[in-house]
Amino acid sequence: MELKASLYIVPTPIGNLADITLRALDVLKNVDLILAEDTRTSGKLLKHYLISKPLQSFHNFNEHKVVNTLIKRLHEGETMALVSDAGTPGISDPGFLIVRAALQAGIEVDCLPGATAFVPALIKSGLPCDRFVFEGFLPHKKGRQTLLKKLAEEERTIVFYESPHRLVKTLAQLKEYFGPERQVSVSRELTKLFEETKNGTLEEVYHHFSTKEVKGEIVVVVGGKP
Repeated sequence: MELKASLYIVPTPIGNLADITLRALDVLKNVDLILAEDTRTSGKLLKHYLISKPLQSFHNFNEHKVVNTLIKRLHEGETMALVSDAGTPGISDPGFLIVRAALQAGIEVDCLPGATAFVPALIKSGLPCDRFVFEGFLPHKKGRQTLLKKLAEEERTIVFYESPHRLVKTLAQLKEYFGPERQVSVSRELTKLFEETKNGTLEEVYHHFSTKEVKGEIVVVVGGKP
């Protein structure tokens, strides 16, 4: 394929390796460099599709340091693809800084459509999805209670990500601030072998997950205030 942009944002599967577009594979095969959140994780995907391209680490802990160097290389004519461990880069993943810097430098950026975990979780929740807010990961400590109080008044459906070891605590706090009867949907391990979605009231879903070991990547979808 002929590459028309310099920097490509390329979504990768959130679990099932078949969930990647033909265009994404073409881009990965033709760029000069692939920027990866974790080169080991991305290396497995590239090996699966027989793609052999240079990989460079680009993650939350080094993106401030390497952005200027990458922009210089893009200006010099290199083409690059940015991928995250799973899903679309920039959605609660590294990506925002280099996209902003590239646009400010007049470098053409293209973002391919593809896998994003919160979209199937939102649709499967059965909650209104014509209007919703995405909160990413809730703050762990500072500002958490203030945000929960604010979100308790939100009338649109609320979507956020959560880690397995914090899920039960988060559901307990949602019960406290939103009320035990508020509708919620929790999806984990989307597209993977042990995929699970539990819908119900906060009380019901809290009880379901508090009696079992929770594993996997998690999306929480909460109904807006009635």
